[in-house]
Amino acid sequence: MSRILLIETATEVCSAAIAVNGHIVAMEEEPQSLNHAALLTLQIEACTKASGIPLAELDAVAVSRGPGSYTSLRVGASVAKGICYALDKPLIAVNTLLALASASREAFLSNPQSAIHNPQFPIPHPIFIPMLDARRQEVWLAVFDAQLREIATEQPLILENDLFEKFVRQAVAGADEAVLVIGGNGGMKVENAISRENVVMSSIKKCSAKYLAGLAEQNFQSADFQDVAYFEPFYMKAPNITTPSKALF
Repeated sequence: MSRILLIETATEVCSAAIAVNGHIVAMEEEPQSLNHAALLTLQIEACTKASGIPLAELDAVAVSRGPGSYTSLRVGASVAKGICYALDKPLIAVNTLLALASASREAFLSNPQSAIHNPQFPIPHPIFIPMLDARRQEVWLAVFDAQLREIATEQPLILENDLFEKFVRQAVAGADEAVLVIGGNGGMKVENAISRENVVMSSIKKCSAKYLAGLAEQNFQSADFQDVAYFEPFYMKAPNITTPSKALF
């Protein structure tokens, strides 16, 4: 039996959960947190109490590795690594975009026909395009096939001058025939700009610790663990750190 603590802090969502054999048994989530550092440890404590599984009895800790917010990702990684160091637990890193794609896949495949506006539209294997809002007109995105195999690796994209349409045509073979399932909070930036009939906007908009459960279980079973000492989240781009124009002293 596997008991895994799941931590999601890649975006504005602060979320923690405990999964047993890939199934959520306790979860705490704040969808619009302004202070992940203050909230996350309290969420973890609440999950251990609700599940009856203390931290010492966990088999691993899984953390959403990004891309995402620099500060938020560091909070999640620091807490996860601290628990792993203190209790000698293995660390699992889950690609944030893959977790969104996995959740979108589950939602789509549970009732694919309801997601298609035209009931006569043939449903081939869907293509999943999770997107995270990267501010302004930029998103972070990746592309996965129906088996969640990577078609296009995670990357930033500016949503100007039909660049998304060009990206899709270059990344997805047979893009005009495939059903494109777009998830994540970045998808809202393209929702009103797409005229394709074969695009489905997934109900999966925000990140959540519960979306890590299945992927974390797979990594646990295959012993795909991170080196706790050297693990760093994938920020996609460095923080925008500026220096003051005037001397402070």
